[in-house]
Amino acid sequence: MSISETDAPAVATTAPAAGHALRIGGQSYPVVLPKLRDPRLHVAAVAITIHVLGQVGLHFQVSVPQILSAALTAALIGLVVEFRTSRRIVWPASAMLTGSGVGLILRVPTTPLGDHWTMHKWYVFAGVAAFCMLVKHTIRYRGGPLFNPSNVGLVVAFLVLGSTRVEPLDFWWAPVNGWLILAYVAIVGGGLLITRRLRLLALAATFWVGLAVGLGLLASTGHCMTARWAFTPVCGFDYWWVIVTSPEMMIFLFFMITDPKTVPKGRVGRVLFGLMVAVTCVLLMAPQTTEFGTKIALLGGLVLVCATRPLIDRLVPAPGSDEDRVGRFALAAITGGKPGTRLARRVARVAAAAAALTLVGVGVVAAGASAREVVGADTDEVLGRVPHEIDPSTFPEITVDQGVLDWNHEISGAGAQQIVLTLAENLELETQALLRDDESVLHAVDHGDRLDDMLGRLHDARTTGTTVVERYVIDDVHVTLLVPFGRQDGLSLGLESTGTKTTETYDADGDLQSSESSPFATTFVLRRATGGRWLNVAELPLVDAG
Repeated sequence: MSISETDAPAVATTAPAAGHALRIGGQSYPVVLPKLRDPRLHVAAVAITIHVLGQVGLHFQVSVPQILSAALTAALIGLVVEFRTSRRIVWPASAMLTGSGVGLILRVPTTPLGDHWTMHKWYVFAGVAAFCMLVKHTIRYRGGPLFNPSNVGLVVAFLVLGSTRVEPLDFWWAPVNGWLILAYVAIVGGGLLITRRLRLLALAATFWVGLAVGLGLLASTGHCMTARWAFTPVCGFDYWWVIVTSPEMMIFLFFMITDPKTVPKGRVGRVLFGLMVAVTCVLLMAPQTTEFGTKIALLGGLVLVCATRPLIDRLVPAPGSDEDRVGRFALAAITGGKPGTRLARRVARVAAAAAALTLVGVGVVAAGASAREVVGADTDEVLGRVPHEIDPSTFPEITVDQGVLDWNHEISGAGAQQIVLTLAENLELETQALLRDDESVLHAVDHGDRLDDMLGRLHDARTTGTTVVERYVIDDVHVTLLVPFGRQDGLSLGLESTGTKTTETYDADGDLQSSESSPFATTFVLRRATGGRWLNVAELPLVDAG
């Protein structure tokens, strides 16, 4: 998610250092630097560690200039605003954390992979960071920001710019290795120390437990989402486990929802805030079928609950009062409290709000039923009625790119041969579907752009009475990994193929009218889009084919 600003923690923050001043135009201005005990420096240390690990070992698709453009833009705005309001030069620790959070979460899909120093669309990062700072300084509540700046800025950016221009960091970062373990140590270790010090650990724990329970219930219904790091839809227990243990979730948990300036001050208020964020996030995530939508729902849950903070402050006991005890408040909620007391009235309001949330939750989860059955129906019956036997002796030469093996070592040898066999069967089944005018077969072997293309060809055949089919003899195949950009859709395999293609034309009576053979070079894209069979999802030009 995003690293939040923590510009007013409960312990030591910034203070003027004796003797530090800067003269500008004959006038002296105090210079304020952060103290070593300032929690913002500790959050910054965690953020810098993750940025470094992302560049060195985790292969984040973001460059150093993109990160710096966000951080420096926010810092400059923070310096200027503080100078105009207090006539002091204050180190912009909070603003830099806001910009750093944008650089950590925001991605531009067209950023070149592995180019650490590209300036590609740096202005997008700078613009989003500037918007975050605008929200911070214009939407205020009790002298502080109502929303977590980086959180609300990222949500607006994703919704307004759309998935083809920007996208959030993935839930899944990498296979378990030394780099990922270091990232977990930095995030969880640093997060526990900082939230405990700021007395926000109860809020964080309440949110995580609430989210885990809610997502567990959602996952038990068969909920699925597609993700570009998985060949198949992520469903059930895998869906639950990936999200609740994601390093991205840990960042959201420890460094975003626990922003001291954007959460209630009292103990009861903070626990209630954490629970409400968890419930709202689960309700928003329920209808989502993609990782992009799921991530925005998670971020959006915090935005919505932050907007209700003035109401939360009215519902809960005053911070530091005798009633501001979680155990006492919970007991009163269970027993109903003493009739007519202020605490009883507050408990009644909370109970009414909880009942309303429950009713809304039932409706939202019911509306998300379409996300629970991403896995397609069994296609054996459909495929069984169409001949599609492939002679193994005609198998082409198969090579597998090292990137594929690094991702999944099972896609080699017999595993790769089976995938190529499925491709050959799918191509033959497409031909049979066109010749037999059987749309159901296309749905059994195709998906996405490929399905749209083949259905269009079937429609043309019905309209014109002329059917054009293509039969392939594949000489060699090189299997590559295709990571989609823009929609965080499922991970795919690219089967770079060359050989001979025979184009046949049939009339309305099914009689062959013409046949023409020619060499072909193309990339067939396959993905287990419905969780079962490898399906043809696209056909792309083969780069440097000749």
